[in-house]
Amino acid sequence: MNARLEGRTAVVTGASKGIGLAAVGALARAGATVFAGSRTSTRELDALVEQGTVTWVPVDLGTATGAEQLVEAAQGRVDVLVNNVGAAPARTGGFLSVTDDDWQQVLDINLLSTVRVTRAVLPLMAQARQGSIVTVASVNATLPDPMVIDYSASKAAVVAFSKALSKEVGPQGIRVNTVSPGPVQTDLWLAEGGVAETISAAAGVKPRDVVAQAAASTVTGRFSSPEEVAEVILFLAGDLSRNITGSDVIIDGGFIPTW
Repeated sequence: MNARLEGRTAVVTGASKGIGLAAVGALARAGATVFAGSRTSTRELDALVEQGTVTWVPVDLGTATGAEQLVEAAQGRVDVLVNNVGAAPARTGGFLSVTDDDWQQVLDINLLSTVRVTRAVLPLMAQARQGSIVTVASVNATLPDPMVIDYSASKAAVVAFSKALSKEVGPQGIRVNTVSPGPVQTDLWLAEGGVAETISAAAGVKPRDVVAQAAASTVTGRFSSPEEVAEVILFLAGDLSRNITGSDVIIDGGFIPTW
């Protein structure tokens, strides 16, 4: 895919690992200057920073001020925004175990962080009469699961928000799309305390069995890689998709059934 982004500035949230880190790498390799926002850095993100076109911006996007701090670091220009930061805590105790604070935390990081950062970049994109906003949603937006009930609701809201916004800002040359991955090989699923381990502890099975069952639910029989998701993000960020807006692009290995 020849999605060149020389001379353009990109902002990525949740950039230190997983899909966010892969998106930072893909955008940088395509020629963009990338501002990578996250609470902490990682060895992998540090390596990208050392290459010279990526700047790490330490921010907490669960707060009202984090979005403004991140966009200010870009110094007046944002051509591409990738809203990736998020959390998906597994609710093994069922709906009644999910407190108001639980709901608020998930909505803050999954929905309101997207709203805040988008609000911060829109004046810059409107002034330039161009821009691409790509937000990472989830197949759970259309296949809600009680094990991640608040996450599912927040991602459905992200898709609806993005679709509505695309109608408003499209005439200004700004495109707004979402990417909805199925299971992805990231810490969210696979790390200590991740979805697989949490579900396995509640179900009395091994984490690898939870992963195998999730993979078997796809047509391809495997998780997507972060890099595969990042390639979709890169496509939506660049000119090859210049007439695509208001779309939700699914990359799930056939996890969502079609007939």
